Amino acid sequence: MADLEPQNDMVLLAETNFRNQRVKFGIKRDDRRRHTYLIGKTGMGKSTVMENMIIQDIINGEGVALIDPHGDFAEKILNYIPSHRVNDVVYFNPADFNYPIAFNVMESVSREYKHLIASGLVGVFKKLFADSWGPRLEYVLRNSILALLDYPGSTLLGVMRILVDKNYRRKVIAKIDDPVVKSFWVDEYSKYPQQFQTEAIAPIQNKVGQFLSTALIRNILGQVKSTIDLREVMDQKKILIMNLSKGRIGEDASALLGAMMITKIQLAAMSRIDMPEETRQDFYLYVDEFQNFATESFATILSEARKYRLNLTIGHQYIEQLDEQVQAAVFGNVGTLMCFRIGAADAEALALEFAPYFTEDDLVNLTKYDIYLKLMIDGVASNPFSATTIQPLGLGNETNNKETIIKVSRERYAKPREVVEEKISRWSSVDEEEMEVKTNVVSASSRPEAPGFNRKKPEGRPKDKPAYTVNCYECGKPTVINFKPDGIRPIYCPECFQKIRERGLRAQTPATELVEEATAPAETEISLSEAVQKAPVSFKEDARRAVDQPAAPPPVKPASQPAQKNQAEDTVTTEHTLKTLKPGQVVRF
Repeated sequence: MADLEPQNDMVLLAETNFRNQRVKFGIKRDDRRRHTYLIGKTGMGKSTVMENMIIQDIINGEGVALIDPHGDFAEKILNYIPSHRVNDVVYFNPADFNYPIAFNVMESVSREYKHLIASGLVGVFKKLFADSWGPRLEYVLRNSILALLDYPGSTLLGVMRILVDKNYRRKVIAKIDDPVVKSFWVDEYSKYPQQFQTEAIAPIQNKVGQFLSTALIRNILGQVKSTIDLREVMDQKKILIMNLSKGRIGEDASALLGAMMITKIQLAAMSRIDMPEETRQDFYLYVDEFQNFATESFATILSEARKYRLNLTIGHQYIEQLDEQVQAAVFGNVGTLMCFRIGAADAEALALEFAPYFTEDDLVNLTKYDIYLKLMIDGVASNPFSATTIQPLGLGNETNNKETIIKVSRERYAKPREVVEEKISRWSSVDEEEMEVKTNVVSASSRPEAPGFNRKKPEGRPKDKPAYTVNCYECGKPTVINFKPDGIRPIYCPECFQKIRERGLRAQTPATELVEEATAPAETEISLSEAVQKAPVSFKEDARRAVDQPAAPPPVKPASQPAQKNQAEDTVTTEHTLKTLKPGQVVRF
């Protein structure tokens, strides 16, 4: 219990074991600003050391962030948070599907840091899809991200839309400040042949769409306003715990969110340039299995974070997990190096760090919880020495505040899934200004109606109704309607509605002519003989000729020629109209 008393100047790491002399030691605050690096095989005790350091930082009232790709570590820490710090905790668990936290990596980025966000995002996708990466893919993706960073309210969802939606792309281009990026979209991309454009954007759609097609990730990255202010978390010494369990959200999604969070933490730290260095609060970032998030931009954090009081503690299993650039940044910038048991290949590389005190065989044959380390003491790295890690400090000190912390974080930083999905769905279908119900009321007389469609308005009906603006299903033209669209029934503008109506009428017209009835003011029906008595002389003669003389059969025509009307049919002339009558047909006068 004594080890958990607040210590403002130091956190305990281990105890010496040379000649069985057990003396506990730690690392000072200023020396932690040079970063701490742990390497060793799984199960050797790396997480225990990090756990002890985090618990002490929390007890000491420090600002802490933990990024855990497994999940168990993060959930364990929740049980050690004292009651007086429950309100300081931001618990980010993407697997909490019903309450997604808003995390927009593209929100409110200063002009001088936009290239860092673009490089960070491109680096994440490049790391995840290294086997199928290409220069053209990177070129188009980078310009897409840079363009969206200039457009207010952008999210990562806009990457897919700017490539295929001309109207949306036109609005984004109008807001671009960088002339080079603007030139790409105006002078280059817009002039791509259709086939070439399809080939250029297909890889981006495959890779970015792989994440955004998943509701779990889309609901987090697709919200415009982030609910986590990382600058506030750092300056007010809050506790950020990020549970990126690969088993729950997937390996690629875990790597994507973790790398984005590290990049945003870097930008939040660099934004402290607006305050004197001595007033900047120390903030401790712990990254377990950090090779999952180690992009090329991570090297920048290691080399520049110290001046902004962002202090890293990172751990992983073997060197080959890192690319050469990150390897150079790690061994060139970390102050404290702790080595657990490692493999032969790593021992060969690290033997140079511990020579002449320890050999490759020593590094390979370390027992569990034993370490060799080079400790930063007052700004100078010590000679290598051996030590044994201390027992977990949290044992017997659990606070059991886990459920309370989860509930508080949901209330403060998350939104119900239904609300988030409804907003994203509307954004995906139409533009933001078109998907919201207009606050002003549009007069019914000013709303366009389909030609030929006149409907009498019932009395008592209000003249004005709320109007909705949607895109025409046929031509895409914005169209005002007075009913709420259901997303299923297509909506047409007046011009397209008239064209579709005409096409439908032509399709329904019979192929043969119908005999029309001659009508007169009288409604009495008479027979053909009575009509002959009432008709003029010419009508009688023509009718008698038609009755007395049998009709000749029609001449035989080739099948390809259309049939002609029977010449024996009688033509009846009345004062109303000229029609064709057949024997026995009833005529109305």
